[in-house]
Amino acid sequence: MAMSGTYVTEVPLKGSAKSHYKRWRSENHLFPDAVGHHIQGVFVHEGDWDSHGAIKSWNYTCDGKQEVFKEKREFDDDKMAVTLRGLEGHVMEQLKVYDVIFQFIPKTEKGCVCKVTMIWEKRNEDSPEPINYMKFAKSLAADMDDHILKNEKGA
Repeated sequence: MAMSGTYVTEVPLKGSAKSHYKRWRSENHLFPDAVGHHIQGVFVHEGDWDSHGAIKSWNYTCDGKQEVFKEKREFDDDKMAVTLRGLEGHVMEQLKVYDVIFQFIPKTEKGCVCKVTMIWEKRNEDSPEPINYMKFAKSLAADMDDHILKNEKGA
């Protein structure tokens, strides 16, 4: 089994890249209402909702289990990419490195693609690879699309 790796997947979305990027970059406080089956709470520890380098904690459900994730965020506005760098929480008990990048790429027709990149390194050989967290990230991006579309139509 690998001690480290990178997973990459693409999630087709109907909402605009701009709307999705805005939600992930600076509107995390809306996640519990939009995708409450995944995210139950988001809290800012340092910085504010849309500041580069802000530290946030997420209460979420993965594989039916309640978990917590504390992360530091980075933005690349030109590429419409948000990076969540893992600091503490359930996933960090098994991993030394856990970075998830959500990049929103406009399509020539309507909608966009969310490219999800997960970079990880296990703490020890016995830890499982974090494929369940990749499935969670992919599902989170896909499930946010309905909420984004409702807001775009209502705008």
